[in-house]
Amino acid sequence: MTVEDVTVQSETADANGPLLKVSGLSVYANRSQVLVSDVNITVPRGETLGIVGESGSGKSMAVRSLVGLLPPGIYARGAADFDGIPLIGTRERELRSLRGSRISLLMQDPFSMLNPIHTVGEHVRETLPPNVRKGGRQQVRAEVAARLAEVGLDPAVAQKYPFQLSGGMRQRVAMAAALAGDPELLIADEPTTALDVTTQDEVLRLLAGLQKSRNMALILITHDLHVAMDVCDRIQVMYAGRVVEEATVADLARTPTHPYTRGLMSASPPVDRRVERLTSIPGSVPRAAAVEAICAFADRCEWSVGECFSARPALTPITIEHASACIRIDRIHDEFPRGSEFEPPLPQQSESRSFDTIGPPIVEVANVHKVYRAKAMFGKPKDSHALRGVTFSIRAGESVGLVGESGSGKTTIARALLGLEHVTSGRISAFGRELAPTGSTARKTRVELAREIQVVFQDPYAALNPSRTIGAALREAIAVRTGADKRDSDSVASEVSELLGKVGLPGSYAALRPAALSGGERQRAVIARAIAVRPRLLICDEPVAALDVSVQAQILELLRSIRAENGMSMLFITHDLAVVRQMTDRTVVLYRGEIVEAGETEAVLDAPNHQYTQRLLASVPSSISAVVQRSSNAIPW
Repeated sequence: MTVEDVTVQSETADANGPLLKVSGLSVYANRSQVLVSDVNITVPRGETLGIVGESGSGKSMAVRSLVGLLPPGIYARGAADFDGIPLIGTRERELRSLRGSRISLLMQDPFSMLNPIHTVGEHVRETLPPNVRKGGRQQVRAEVAARLAEVGLDPAVAQKYPFQLSGGMRQRVAMAAALAGDPELLIADEPTTALDVTTQDEVLRLLAGLQKSRNMALILITHDLHVAMDVCDRIQVMYAGRVVEEATVADLARTPTHPYTRGLMSASPPVDRRVERLTSIPGSVPRAAAVEAICAFADRCEWSVGECFSARPALTPITIEHASACIRIDRIHDEFPRGSEFEPPLPQQSESRSFDTIGPPIVEVANVHKVYRAKAMFGKPKDSHALRGVTFSIRAGESVGLVGESGSGKTTIARALLGLEHVTSGRISAFGRELAPTGSTARKTRVELAREIQVVFQDPYAALNPSRTIGAALREAIAVRTGADKRDSDSVASEVSELLGKVGLPGSYAALRPAALSGGERQRAVIARAIAVRPRLLICDEPVAALDVSVQAQILELLRSIRAENGMSMLFITHDLAVVRQMTDRTVVLYRGEIVEAGETEAVLDAPNHQYTQRLLASVPSSISAVVQRSSNAIPW
């Protein structure tokens, strides 16, 4: 097929038909092992389709196959029509002419999407339409400035490099570059993962506004069903390479019909109340090839029966715009009547917490300032204030939440407590030891405090040494606690197995390296390493931000049980207010390095006094009931 053929087909396509129509899309490894099976996608102009599911469900693989971006050895079959242009089987040259012009991608991580040696202006300029790029220098500069202004950035940002920008600003630059070619279809693959709640809200609102103003088709890929419900018109729920439910947002919010969809809704912790036990989906997503002939969700489903393990259920229409791949729909709706509004079944609300068991302060942060002095090639150095007079304490047995946007100073405080950051002024003491700013005393104190304070980092993929087994990492932590290097003794091996059992992993995992574990399993191993030292304070720095919603609930419940069992204190750093509600006794809200509000968690979240705290709460994705209330066009059963 030549470029001329593509142009003729596009011009003769039905102007009233969908912009993108995909039928029977399957993706294979080595031409035989199925990764994605029989996916159908239809996206008209001006509509937003959400594709939702856990990691490993095939969301990104299905969509990347449409634009020829599959890894080597991975192949796609089926039919995909983009405005009259076939996508599957089309030569790379023709696909390259579509990518970045008529079809554009907005990737999850702006760090990897943006070239660190190119300025922001260069990123936007290289994706402008060819006729614009060929214009004069002033015309191109004006166009770049206009594209940056469209995503809410000052034109002066064009002279900066990606490393000089915050996460939210980098995502806006990536968005400006993706939209600079005036695409008709934008594919946004997890564009808000790990962003703080206010930045996520800003990015999603901006994306939705641009989509409407341009009458552009948008495919939003996300693992967060509540995020998809906030911005999408229709949603497809994928599991193990298949679409298991498809509906309008209103229909899905009112009457989800597949047990997996209900599980995703229930796994999100509520922001308005604390519950005794968080709901999670047991197990993990299987490989698509292993469940090709049965219901892929059967092993994790409370509704499954023998028939679920003997045949693969088809995606069956329920109404005109609602379909589900579950043979037990009628049985499920005996408990959830037709037309009634679905509310996730929350566990019993916990009673007001008693602070009688909380002891004296073990950590005190008093009037701490942290100033970074940026070196300048010309002119005077510019000071950057990361912390401004921060004062708070953590008591024995207490869990304190640190909340704020990226750049508010949360992680700087954690690093200072670990002795990895020296404060400019103020005092930090932990367990009766004052952290000296520099020198041999500081190093000695840091070593001593390693037995009292441990940390769980945000990214489980970077937190473990890829060349060492899980057992080796745990044995090393045990040696730190005991002060003796008896890493191969029978008692140490027994303790390693016991630690893995505490975090819900088999003892055999001690022989595995991190690459053999899923994200949730790696985070469990990180937690096991932290508690192996038997610390009195556990610092959790965004420990579930990079995990699927169902895995988040499992990890949070694990941390709650470990805290209750060991009586540990916790410093819980997060931007997720629902997590704060479930995990903390007191909350400290940071904004640009200053504490703007602090108090018992219920008081702070139920009646926030500061405008910034109120804005954080307003940025939380809508509840299921709110989605139903604002959707007047819901299709009844």
